[in-house]
Amino acid sequence: MNPSKTTFAPADRMAALPKQFFASLVKKAVAATAAGRDVINLGQGNPDRPTPGNIVQAMQEGAANPQFHRYSPFTGFAFLKEAIAERYKLDYGVTLNPETQVAILFGGKSGLVEISQIMLNPGDVALVPDPGYPDYWSGVAIAGGRMATMPLTASNGYLPDYGAIAPSDLERAKLLFVNYPNNPTSAMAPAGFYAETVDFAAKHGILAVSDFAYGAIGFDGRRPVSFLETPGAIDVGIEIYTLSKTYNMAGWRVGFALGNEEIVRQIELLQDHFYCSLFGGVQWAAREALLGPQDSVRELVARYESRRDALYEALAGIGWQAEKPAGSFFCWLPVPRGYTSSAFADKLLDEADIVVAPGVGFGEHGEGYVRLGLLTDEERLREAAARIGRLGIF
Repeated sequence: MNPSKTTFAPADRMAALPKQFFASLVKKAVAATAAGRDVINLGQGNPDRPTPGNIVQAMQEGAANPQFHRYSPFTGFAFLKEAIAERYKLDYGVTLNPETQVAILFGGKSGLVEISQIMLNPGDVALVPDPGYPDYWSGVAIAGGRMATMPLTASNGYLPDYGAIAPSDLERAKLLFVNYPNNPTSAMAPAGFYAETVDFAAKHGILAVSDFAYGAIGFDGRRPVSFLETPGAIDVGIEIYTLSKTYNMAGWRVGFALGNEEIVRQIELLQDHFYCSLFGGVQWAAREALLGPQDSVRELVARYESRRDALYEALAGIGWQAEKPAGSFFCWLPVPRGYTSSAFADKLLDEADIVVAPGVGFGEHGEGYVRLGLLTDEERLREAAARIGRLGIF
């Protein structure tokens, strides 16, 4: 037998994983850049600014500390959990017990995938927003669960309509995902929506999971509301937060799950079988991010708002009209008549060297839109609008 021709059959769960829709988009963008084209990539959610210097300095100090050269405590260092609780108290007025209501995650994404493994048996239902973050789908697939989608439409402020969920789905539902400021629509949720969510989850015995990845990024003087600010939220759910967007720490992989004690315990139990916790130096730097000066956060939000205004002014100039984002660093723009979201994205890449994300990649109800990221400077954003204008579509 030729060893080079040996094949192995993976477990069925690998075949059940959802297709990574954006892999082909990334491949096209990389190929265009490699061919020497001046590509403006607005299709991904990778922050473009460096991590603030005080956090980098804390990491350097942590790397030199022999205490952190050994295995970290499996559930994380107490100093980081205490910093997380302190930050939530300062920002949202939420009181958390750092020992029992805070779990440290390897980035927010891992927590969003893990929670389905914790909560779903095969055939159980997760209520998932459509359009929504595709990694919700991944966790449900790995767990062998089933998704019931909740359409997010402009007419309802991109909020789910809990009254429209089929009774048969409610009977099997054990998990609910909500995400505001929203990826991809950029919508913000009012406090009343979270009160409705708490009541809905309590009535049906469903665990609510608030994906608060963009919790620091609200525009026009509006502060995003934390799910945990709502009375009763900790009884029925958790919130997942990440340092990736707030502090430009996407590559550091630090996130938290906060809230219900039993669910936090289950997350730590599952992770005990997967990991040996984050490197202590990273945890020390994360503590500095949370407890150190917050000027960089305010400056970052102001920068995104300025970029948003520059882009939308330029888009209006070419006739592409859309409502400005309320939060996050994404823009949700309608495609022109005669195009699908994928066809329009292909046209922008092929004819204008601009990468955008087709809305259909976020779910069936994302069709008709494309997502743009405010992740390059104002000059490049204006240049992107000018290139699109030269296509003569609008």
